[in-house]
Amino acid sequence: MKPIIDHIQITVRDIDLAMPFYDSMLAILGFDVDRKIQATIDEHDFRVVEYPHPDLAFAITSPRSAFVNDTIHRRKPGALHHLAFKASSRAEVDRLHLELQAMDAEIVGGPKLWPQHGPDYYAVFFKDLEGFKYEIVFCPHSH
Repeated sequence: MKPIIDHIQITVRDIDLAMPFYDSMLAILGFDVDRKIQATIDEHDFRVVEYPHPDLAFAITSPRSAFVNDTIHRRKPGALHHLAFKASSRAEVDRLHLELQAMDAEIVGGPKLWPQHGPDYYAVFFKDLEGFKYEIVFCPHSH
């Protein structure tokens, strides 16, 4: 098997609050947000908004009502530390950084070289409204 990720689902506290941010973020990453699909499964206390893409589907989901007031912390066991999207060049990282700033994303670092990750590791790090960390990276010698 070739280890390719088919889809990712991130749980957010409030889908209605998070959706405009993810509409903007995923649009700049190449998703056609007009194709998003929404569903509710009452018996599972579950709501989902999926953004399909030929290479990777991305979705935001609701928490169970018992967890709606929990906070996100990427260092908790079972949590996703951060999610990185691969850019095709430094110029693309820079362009996407400007688009992230225009949508008021919280930029937490970069864009710049991060030599602790490798001599050519160029990235910008940002967070969503609840503090989940993302990265857009260009590293010509990776994988």
